[in-house]
Amino acid sequence: MNESRHDPELEKPIAAETKKEADDGYHEGAKSFLYGPHYAGFWMRFWAYLLDLIVIGSLKRILILPVFRWLDLPVFAHELFAPIHVASAVLFYGYFLLFTKFTGQTVGKMVFGLKVVPLTEERLTWTVVLFRELIGRFIVTTIVILYLMVAFMPKKQGLHDYFADTAVIHEKTVEALKPAS
Repeated sequence: MNESRHDPELEKPIAAETKKEADDGYHEGAKSFLYGPHYAGFWMRFWAYLLDLIVIGSLKRILILPVFRWLDLPVFAHELFAPIHVASAVLFYGYFLLFTKFTGQTVGKMVFGLKVVPLTEERLTWTVVLFRELIGRFIVTTIVILYLMVAFMPKKQGLHDYFADTAVIHEKTVEALKPAS
């Protein structure tokens, strides 16, 4: 028998052994999700975001502040568009933009096993990532209460996810949904 032939029977969902497994949508023995992706909730995303803020703060102290001191530029300023604030904003948005585009995860999401996935396309495009990370993150950081949407949406989407057609899922879902080779 040819080992590499495609068998549609292997792609059918496995029956859950217990009610708990059926409720969780996960069959432990088969190590596969029965009902699609497991969306990351508010608290997992919150902790990942806090870790990202720590990473960004550390990068600012390692990269930006020494350069500003060396150039004898003020590191404390009250003006909105002061050089230190512009550099910090570029670091903040660049961090989320580049990590999300190239890996689908920031450092915080990596640590907590989360990943950003597109809902309507195969891969994250620049347009989707730019909208999600620049416009969406600006809105969510400006009006913080909008981030609470994650707790109440069916796919645990924030406003930026909803408009960009993305979701944050547990990374093991991605591995479990990949076909076996």
